[in-house]
Amino acid sequence: MTAVHDPPLPDISGSPAFPHADLALVQLSVELAAHAEPAGSGEAELIDQIAQLQTLQNSIAALQTARIRAFARAHVAGRTASGHVEPEKLDRSVRAQVALATRTSPTVAATRFRVARDLHDGLDLVRALHAAGELSADAAAAVAAATDHLDRAGRTEVDRRLAAHDLTRLGLGRIRDLARSIAAQVAPQQFRDRAVRARAERRVTVRPAPDGMAYLSAYLPLEQAVSCLAALNRAHTEASVAPEPLTRGRGQFAADTLVERLTGAAHAGETDLQLQVLVPLELLVDPDSPLPVEIPGYGPVPADLLATARGRLSWRRLVTRRGTVVGGESRQRCFTGLLAEIIRARTRNRCAEPYCDAPIRHIDHIRRVADGGVTDLDTGRGVCEFHNHVREQPGWAVEHTPGGITTTTPTGHTHPA
Repeated sequence: MTAVHDPPLPDISGSPAFPHADLALVQLSVELAAHAEPAGSGEAELIDQIAQLQTLQNSIAALQTARIRAFARAHVAGRTASGHVEPEKLDRSVRAQVALATRTSPTVAATRFRVARDLHDGLDLVRALHAAGELSADAAAAVAAATDHLDRAGRTEVDRRLAAHDLTRLGLGRIRDLARSIAAQVAPQQFRDRAVRARAERRVTVRPAPDGMAYLSAYLPLEQAVSCLAALNRAHTEASVAPEPLTRGRGQFAADTLVERLTGAAHAGETDLQLQVLVPLELLVDPDSPLPVEIPGYGPVPADLLATARGRLSWRRLVTRRGTVVGGESRQRCFTGLLAEIIRARTRNRCAEPYCDAPIRHIDHIRRVADGGVTDLDTGRGVCEFHNHVREQPGWAVEHTPGGITTTTPTGHTHPA
């Protein structure tokens, strides 16, 4: 194992790039090994291979990070030479192409780009350990995130102090806390400013979970979050000593109490809400059909759970056939009313661009109205704000093809939705 005090990797910026053919060879070797049974391998040998593969995975992630940085620099340089110098548009174009190449959302791509930038801007030790396979991509990203408010000199100092610790033997949480603590010591005022900005970004969000559930998250100052949890725990303690028997567990009681105090309902199960629900045609014909209904953006739900919900729960049903929403058309320029709802429901209220799970913010014309496009179900698609703007930049195109709706990027790569 590489020691943490080893010198950084040598500068190979002038060396030939790792050929694309070599990457294909590595991928082929891994695919062949993945499909082959490790006959004759003992337990110890299998563990050794697992450890070696983890090291290889870390090194490949570091290589990808380096290539993301190289692409960003080349793309920005090329666009700038062509006269496109708006930083926000350049950043958006980089993120969108990296997202498609890595099959992730633009948010994940933005994080990867920032990590690639910062690892090459003062974090030489961390980058060297990552490239050597001794540090995982998550650990390298944790250090980059903990120092993203610092300049190069600040990151260099944090990197130097991290060298006194054996990062290869620390868990992700310990690495994150250590990097944050050192960053706070290196630049205390910037650390305080960062904390102040974080408090200004407090918010409440909801995101889907499996099995008809969802995560309600509150991003709060530490003392407020602890106070909220303490209040729920006190309520459970009070109910535990009450004469009435408590039939719910601590977690169930806390969840129900949270809903009741936020909504004002007497019981958590009483829902006052209108939902849009996708109902398979087969379920309407056969009430005993095993097919579930689906809430756009939140996934499938057993039909009987919605039917037996208490309170003033109502829903608008959109009928589907083999997963496709049946809809109508409109002669308006803008997508409104039922047509807009159908388009949103068609992709389950998630952006239609590949790998993007962001909620729909805009209904976009695949073929622009200025180019003769019409406002109907076939030409409309729901996208997030990011992807609606990025397609307006030079080199981007969205069109109907025999394989479906296809996005073409400035590098000429095509990505079917």
